[in-house]
Amino acid sequence: MARALSDSSAALAAVLIFSCALHAQYGAGTAVGGQRAQNNNNASTAPAPARDLQGVWMRRTPKGAFGSGATYTKDLPEMTPWGQEKFKEAKDSNGGAYTLDQTKNPVLTRCYPPGVPRVYFHPYPFEFVQTPKYLLMIFEYDHTVRRIYTDGRPLPKDPDPLWLGYSVGHWEGDATFVVDTVGFNEKTWLDRLGVPHSDQLHVTERFHRVDRDHTSWRCTKCSDYVENPAAHFPQHR
Repeated sequence: MARALSDSSAALAAVLIFSCALHAQYGAGTAVGGQRAQNNNNASTAPAPARDLQGVWMRRTPKGAFGSGATYTKDLPEMTPWGQEKFKEAKDSNGGAYTLDQTKNPVLTRCYPPGVPRVYFHPYPFEFVQTPKYLLMIFEYDHTVRRIYTDGRPLPKDPDPLWLGYSVGHWEGDATFVVDTVGFNEKTWLDRLGVPHSDQLHVTERFHRVDRDHTSWRCTKCSDYVENPAAHFPQHR
């Protein structure tokens, strides 16, 4: 089964806050919980199982739309000189200002993984697979796999830079799963417009299971902790 995302966002100089909604999708002829699969129009609002995100989810988009939006916020976040320069270099092609041979979009020109949180902008489903020690996010887009450790380990102090970072997660109550991620490389964008980040990026996400077929996603921290000016969080060092 799968779920989807809808956006409402706010940006600060030091922290970005944005959210989306996920809903469940069931393929025709697939049995789910002993019942015939449903389509999205018949999504259930039955109570969700406790501490369980398992299943296939997808971002909620307007009816008939393949995808919507290119960034989480109405206005661009405040950027340091470093961030402004990186943003100018990006030459995003989503708005048509630059062609594919001009853009520096790493997903289009180098087939790089989209990174976090940009990955949620790509209108494809992903699956949560829960195990006793970690939770996997398996994205249809680019066959990307993300591992979130749930065995109580802390975030590493000096992690190796990775495309999706190093993630640890824990439950708050029975319905909210909180994920902290550090250890990113500098090769991805935060969104599809080219908003940059440094290797000191720290992302905090909250997945709240609303009911059986709906989950909300909220990014409550998306900030850089750096000694030198970097990215677009000049007040958060």
